Amino acid sequence: MPQDPAPAPREATSPLRTAPDATPEQRAARGRAARREVPRSSHADFEPSADPLGILEAQSAARVPELVPIRYGRMTESPFRFYRGAAAIMASDLAITRDSGIRAQLCGDAHLLNFGLFASPERNLLFDINDFDETSPGPWEWDVKRLATSFAVAGRANGFTDEERADVVRTTVRSYRESMIRFAGMRNLDVWYSRTDIGRLEALASRQLAKRGREKLARAAAKARTRDNLQAFDRLTETVDGRPRIAADPPLLVPVADLFPEDERDATQEQFRELITRYGHSLPSDRRTLLSDFRFVDMARKVVGVGSVGTRCWIILMLGRDGEDPLLLQAKEAGPSVLAPHAGAGPYRNEGERVVAGQRLMQAAGDIFLGWQRVDGIDGRPRDFYIRQLRDWKGIVEPQDMVPSGMRVFGEACGTTLARAHARSGDRIAIAAYLGRGPSFDRALVCFAEKYADRNERDHRALVDAVRAGRLPAARDV
Repeated sequence: MPQDPAPAPREATSPLRTAPDATPEQRAARGRAARREVPRSSHADFEPSADPLGILEAQSAARVPELVPIRYGRMTESPFRFYRGAAAIMASDLAITRDSGIRAQLCGDAHLLNFGLFASPERNLLFDINDFDETSPGPWEWDVKRLATSFAVAGRANGFTDEERADVVRTTVRSYRESMIRFAGMRNLDVWYSRTDIGRLEALASRQLAKRGREKLARAAAKARTRDNLQAFDRLTETVDGRPRIAADPPLLVPVADLFPEDERDATQEQFRELITRYGHSLPSDRRTLLSDFRFVDMARKVVGVGSVGTRCWIILMLGRDGEDPLLLQAKEAGPSVLAPHAGAGPYRNEGERVVAGQRLMQAAGDIFLGWQRVDGIDGRPRDFYIRQLRDWKGIVEPQDMVPSGMRVFGEACGTTLARAHARSGDRIAIAAYLGRGPSFDRALVCFAEKYADRNERDHRALVDAVRAGRLPAARDV
């Protein structure tokens, strides 16, 4: 099915920031002028335009064919799982909505499951955005709308009432707005150093959650600290002829030896040995030295996420001092951001560099092994990758287990975190002035989120119908 014509991309070179010599008063005036041009209440408006199945099929055409049915299978499971894989659809829909004209570095896929716990290089447990495959400059509202809608969709899945969902979404957006106002009044360095650690989450939970909710947070933090290289090494490897190898779990985890004939396997492994060496040049010199202390041992193709299923993703086993000193890296293919056709392409020729640069700009702290490189595949086609540790402490939320009060607290944390990420790149003073101190924007996004949740349910049904009719293949995880 052909896709609807995309609107003309916004100007890619429009600045994220006001000129550095502009006064705070001038920057605030810019935000108030934008508010007059695009009233905050107008953000409630939404009319679907994109062809959802056409967009999914266009994405699938560039992916590993035998993995595409897994992606469709996962997306048919529920409207929420569909939403997780539908960032490209929503980007196309958002492109025809009105925006303030104020840009920031966007996550591009800011749904609630892309926020979680992970380790800082100083071994502190932080809460932040943790997925940047679609990061790109664009209108800051797009991230907020995707986040707000994810709570509406998750609330429906949990059986929340209309009032309960509205309360969660309103709290999330209010947290973003009030946090942006707070960041607007801060000095530049204070914004840059701002972060949400586990202590702040615990303080938030202690004020708003009952004992059971606080205990859930404590268990999630404790579990996150166990999810590291050693745990991944124990779970994902086996000993073969006295040497560690990545264990097969097809089709989700397939060692390179099981994917290709011997000559292609050796060629692929050699390409990734070179990739690891060359990718080291995208790291600071101290981390490059650390990386050189590890040697390549094995690699396997891994299926990850929902929206990313079918992209080329490899896990690479490295060993350091001895067999008990593992490092597991993930090399994930980076294609163009789903925002690029609508918000304009960014300044990076390598899509892996785009992901890394966006992550470094938006996150309060990042993985010490985060870098990028381009590699020629065995088919001769060049592909961009970004590389990071597979696990370095990791805690994710389980929205299906949340009651309204727990989801409201989580939304508050997500709203603050997204505001801080946008404040680092965009004009936080102009955004804060646009939002204002009243609830007009909050109310508008409650309305938008419910409208888009309706749209998401219709798109999910369309996918389910297409699978049942045999138009699209789907496979359940095995």
